[in-house]
Amino acid sequence: MSALNLTHSYQTNFILMGIPGMEDAHVWISIPFSTSYIISLLGNFMVLFVVWKEETLHKPMYLLICMLALTDITKSSTVVPKALCIFWFNLKGITVHGCFTQIFFLHSVSFVQSAVLMTMAFDRYVAICNPLRYATILTNARIAMLGLVGLIRSVLFILPMPLTLSRLPYCDNHFIPYMHCEHMLVAMISCGDITFNRTYSLVIPFVLMGSDLMLIALSYGLIIRAVFRISSKEAHQKAFSTCTAHICVMLMSYTPVFFISLTRRFSEGIGPHVLMILSDLYLLIPPMLNPIIYGVKTQELREKLGKYTCRR
Repeated sequence: MSALNLTHSYQTNFILMGIPGMEDAHVWISIPFSTSYIISLLGNFMVLFVVWKEETLHKPMYLLICMLALTDITKSSTVVPKALCIFWFNLKGITVHGCFTQIFFLHSVSFVQSAVLMTMAFDRYVAICNPLRYATILTNARIAMLGLVGLIRSVLFILPMPLTLSRLPYCDNHFIPYMHCEHMLVAMISCGDITFNRTYSLVIPFVLMGSDLMLIALSYGLIIRAVFRISSKEAHQKAFSTCTAHICVMLMSYTPVFFISLTRRFSEGIGPHVLMILSDLYLLIPPMLNPIIYGVKTQELREKLGKYTCRR
């Protein structure tokens, strides 16, 4: 029977419901979604273009900013185009393989982004605490290697999610009450045993993001200790100003994750459509604001962006 159910699930598409109960407002909801997505693409591609064109920006810090931009583009592009198809054309069907692919990219890119933010914290630590050795400790090749390690780590830990979902029976339930596929949302519509999925979805974020956050906290602890050993207030301000952009991006990336996780577990009195909108705004707002933050807070990047955007 399990084999028959599995076969049946692969012959039928999943149905993404969008935002149940708000179907009449789908077109209006699509306006901020599409606007944020367009701004996100323009901003992140502009950052990638400027860093690629300007040889003076071929440095570890800007390589990390490019990695962050790539994760932002990939994450939002994994979700938003399909969501807009639902809002505009009522195209709710998604193939089983397409759903599992969306889950893989959405979760793996999120953990790659966490690894990039952790590497950025290490970059700021070396820049402030060991400025004379910065060029020897952090080379472009070493940053690229760290990015590759973060990518491999994410792929290895996330790959079991779609693989285990593909082995679950789905019987006659193929309706996902959301606008994109997520690991536990798909697992919960299965008629099989999802104990492993529940455990895995709790343990992996704790292990990966938890370890990244511990290393980020360690880096900033060492930065604060080094800064307060300097007597000059002007040096204090200069040192902390170099970390402002990273701190803002980090808060925007991690805070919604914990907020959404908590509200899902303690969501009494909160409408499901509110949780859905909050979850998708998390995939839209940081990618839109990250290039703006780095464009404003990083003087060298700001000047190069102005060279291309403000010239006559």
